[in-house]
Formats: sequence, structure tokens, C-alpha cells
Amino acid sequence: MRLHWVVLFLLVFGCLTLVSGCMKDDELWKHHPVPVAQGYDGLFIVCEGNFMYDNASVSYYDIYHNKVYNDIFYQTNALPLGDVAQSAVIRDSLAYIVVNNSGKIVVMNTRTFRYEGKIQGLVSPRYIHFIDSHKAYVSDLYARSLAVIDPITMEVTGQISVKTSENYSYQHPTEQMVQYENRVYVTCWSFDNRVLVIDALADAVVDSLEVVEQPSSLVCDRYGKIWVLSDGGIAGSPYGQEAPGLTRIDALSAVIEDTFRFDLGDNLSELTINGTGDTLYFIHGEVYRFAAHGEFQPEVFIQRNSGNFASGGFYALGVDPVTSEVYVADAIDYVQRGWVYRYTAGGILCDTFQVGINPGTFCFKPKN
Repeated sequence: MRLHWVVLFLLVFGCLTLVSGCMKDDELWKHHPVPVAQGYDGLFIVCEGNFMYDNASVSYYDIYHNKVYNDIFYQTNALPLGDVAQSAVIRDSLAYIVVNNSGKIVVMNTRTFRYEGKIQGLVSPRYIHFIDSHKAYVSDLYARSLAVIDPITMEVTGQISVKTSENYSYQHPTEQMVQYENRVYVTCWSFDNRVLVIDALADAVVDSLEVVEQPSSLVCDRYGKIWVLSDGGIAGSPYGQEAPGLTRIDALSAVIEDTFRFDLGDNLSELTINGTGDTLYFIHGEVYRFAAHGEFQPEVFIQRNSGNFASGGFYALGVDPVTSEVYVADAIDYVQRGWVYRYTAGGILCDTFQVGINPGTFCFKPKN
């Protein structure tokens, strides 16, 4: 009898546990979306998470009400975003989030935060650039090609080969992209020193420009100039190291006009530009800015200790295309949740809020 009751108890307990688990899952799937005030400006902060931890996330900041909502993708969809969210671009009402180590692009509705689909078949995607509503390019760290995708069908439709005969194991690892007329300029960052020029009509490489080692970020100003920031590599690298620099390229002729050097070992990153295209910003320990037109004279715009709560260094940078307010992310120790600091166009700290782990990308949502 005792054995009978024990078996019966285990069966009942197991069923209750199973039902309880199912109820929790159902409850999670029916989780209500994060309430967001419609009609106001908003900012998405894409947080990389930790490599191999599958803990990438997206935070949303209501600019008008100074309110932050964290982990909105999971809270809305009960789905993990993936492993290492590298970058994101907003196109119409959709956010295309490039999840590097998961080899995919997650598509999210920017109004509801709902999952809309994903683009797969990618190796190690880094950034996405839209040519038009039916075609976009995706850069890749290892594929030695740019993927051509159709955002409507969410499928890979082709490849643009960037292979080289040079004997470097990771050439050409494509990174950020900007477009001028029908030309797309692409940086080749990891153990490389090239900016590739792509014909967006022919989907083919038509030129290759040699710049300072490891070009990472780039922007196009209102005067038709491409600015490329290179970190110069790291000490002890088999590819070598040189002083980092900024290279200015004429976008129409694809000719290098000038290169501005910094000191060997300086850590430069996150080149970005304001909405009017006349002022550039970058991180060099602190946040610097300079005018796109005239003599190159960078000035400190935001000091690292100007009201910051955190002890780490600046990690990401974004400029509101409408107000020119500046947002700076601090990844702290790359393990705990990061902080974001909001500054006025004049450099005055006006808000501070905590987001996910390793905040790396800012995407501004247009008004509805």
C-alpha cells in the first residue's frame, strides 16, 4: 500500500508541476507589451550583452517623459534576443537588430516592440545598410562577402565578394557603411586597412582605398566628404600597430584628401555626426567634437567625470538628429548593467539612466 500511495503521490505531484510550468509559460507568452506614449520621440538602446551568454537586450527611452523601459524585446515577446547584439537600424516602423554571434537579424516593430521575423543564413553579421525598400547590405566579420538581403521577404538574395589574394586570415572583414549617391563606402576593420567602394546598382566592388590601420566607423558630412576613423590596431598584433587617425575622402571622386593623426596607443572610437551633417563627434577617453568644414581642431565636449556615476569609460555615442542632444553609454566593467548619460546640445548633463549589459548602439525613433 505504501508503494501504491508513493507512486500515486509522485504521479499527481508531477502532473501538478507540469501544469504549473505550462501555466507559467502561457502567462509569459501573454505578457502585456510595455506601455509607451505614442507620438513622442523615443530612443532605442541596443545592449550587446556578453559573448556566449545569450543575454543581449534592447532598452527604450521615452525622451519626452525621461522614462526608460529595459529588456523590452523579451518582456514583450518572451523570446531571447540572442548572443551579442552588434548594431541596429530603424527603417519605417521596423528595427533591424543585427545579432552577431547568433548569425541573424531580428526584426522588431518600433511601435509595439513585437517580434516581426528574422533574417538568417548569415555568418557573423555586423551592420546593415539599406539601399532601398527591397535591398540592403549586411557586413560580416568572417564571410569575406557582403550579404544582399530583401527586407520585405527577410531573405538573403545574393553576395558581394570582397575576397583578396593577400595572405591575411581575416581580410576583408567588412564593418560600417555609408552611402553617397550610388556608391557605398565600407570599412574593413579587423586586421585590415581598407575602405571598399561598392557600386549599389551593380552590387560589386569598384574601388579600394588604403587608410590608417583598422578603420572602424565612418560618416558622410553635408559637404560630400567621407570621414573614416581608424584605431591603428593594438600592441603586439601580428598585423602591426600604427598611430590612429581620421581620414577624409571626397565622396564623389573617391580620392583621399587628408589624414589627421593622433598619438600611438590612443584609443579612438565611435565616430558619429549630428543631424545637419556639420559637426562630428568621437570618443577618445572623453567625447570630442569638431566642425566638418574648415581647419581640423577637435575640442573636448564632454569630460568623463562630468557628473558620471560610473567609474568606467565611455563605450558608445549617439547624437539626436533633431535636437543635437548627445547620449553617451558607459559599459562600466562589461559585466554589470551599463549607464547612459544624456547631454544637451551645449554639453550639460540633463538625465542619467541604467540600461542592459554593454550598451553599444543608439537608434532614434522618429515621431509617429
